[in-house]
Amino acid sequence: MVSDNPLMMTEQDMGASTTSGAAMDRRVARRARPWWRRRGVLIGLAVVLIGVALWRFLPASGSTDVAAADLETGEVARAAFDDYLPVRATVAPRVTTLVGVLSGGQVERLLVQDGTVVHAGQPLATLANPELRLDVLTREAQIASQLGQVAGEGLGIERNRLDRAGQVAQAEYDLIKARRDLSVRQQLHDQGFVSDAGVKSFQEEAAYQSQRLAQLRTGRATEARITATQGARLADTQQRLSGNLAAVRAGLEALTIHAPAGGRLTNFTIQPGQTLKAGDPAGQVDSEGSWKLEADVDEYFLGRVAAGQRARTSDGAALTVSRVLPAVKDGRFRVELTFDNSAPAGLNRGQTLDIRITLGARSRALVAPVGSWLEAGGGSSVFVLDDDGRHARRRSVKTGRRNPEQVEILSGLAQGDRIVTSNTASVKGDILNIR
Repeated sequence: MVSDNPLMMTEQDMGASTTSGAAMDRRVARRARPWWRRRGVLIGLAVVLIGVALWRFLPASGSTDVAAADLETGEVARAAFDDYLPVRATVAPRVTTLVGVLSGGQVERLLVQDGTVVHAGQPLATLANPELRLDVLTREAQIASQLGQVAGEGLGIERNRLDRAGQVAQAEYDLIKARRDLSVRQQLHDQGFVSDAGVKSFQEEAAYQSQRLAQLRTGRATEARITATQGARLADTQQRLSGNLAAVRAGLEALTIHAPAGGRLTNFTIQPGQTLKAGDPAGQVDSEGSWKLEADVDEYFLGRVAAGQRARTSDGAALTVSRVLPAVKDGRFRVELTFDNSAPAGLNRGQTLDIRITLGARSRALVAPVGSWLEAGGGSSVFVLDDDGRHARRRSVKTGRRNPEQVEILSGLAQGDRIVTSNTASVKGDILNIR
């Protein structure tokens, strides 16, 4: 009979249970794990993957990440190089003559206006200076009085000369008369009509007149030498006084401003009532129809631009560099150019023209595109792209001649190299990682 109490077990049941427990306590052999699931291998793989990710996604030391869209690139090639310099030049008069004030005063009247074409010596304005005018009149009177005295001395010398000449002429006449009387008396004496005593008095008279004439002639020669010296002195004094008088009168003439040359009057901005001092500028006269060009050139080309080089405007007018002013101001120096033929019609002062100065003949050279990269270190280095285009590395280069499109490469690059032409001045490292 089977008991309904589950807690009650028969001996047979207990024996069976004991046998079953013993069977369950036996060790079961584990299955071996694959090598790729071992902990050390997994940790190693994780480290490698993290390292690759860091290398791929984090910039290396000394490198900079940039977006490909922000970069401009160009290729180094061997091509024809046109050695020229484009500049913008300003039209200026070829000859400019300053209008100066010779004597100070107050502007009384303007005779012409700014921009008028004038001829040399033309009056431009008059000045008022009462003190100068009074001084000129006083000095003029003094000099005139001195000239009168000199003229009086000259008249006195001339009068003495004439008197001496009259005395000589009278003595010559008296000698002739005495000799004629002596000749008559001598004939009468020879005929016995006159005694020796009657002839002797006429002989003495003739001798006296001869001696008197000789003395007068000697005195006249001496007096002529003295008179010549006095005359030269008086002439010199008169010339000097006349020069002084002309200078004094020129002082009044200086109150009128004249054009120093012919041309167009510019910068003539003085106004009636304005007070001017001697030496003040009153304007300038520009040569009309005769022009030159002035251009400010970057100091980089200071050693390459020289007088005598050829140039041409955008309209084809031929020019020659006439002068190079080497003084550098704000990084630029000035160049002057003249037209080989007549200047084009319609030019005006201050007008700008685009010109090209030829620095050398066309030649083949290794060239790279110009760009902002030349501003970084003066073009001494450039970033060169790797073949895959994912990185660019800084490389030292040496540049030579330049034009607006090309720069000559002397060393550091080879034909076919691709370079970064955009501005990289802010990049501190030597590698660009292009994303």
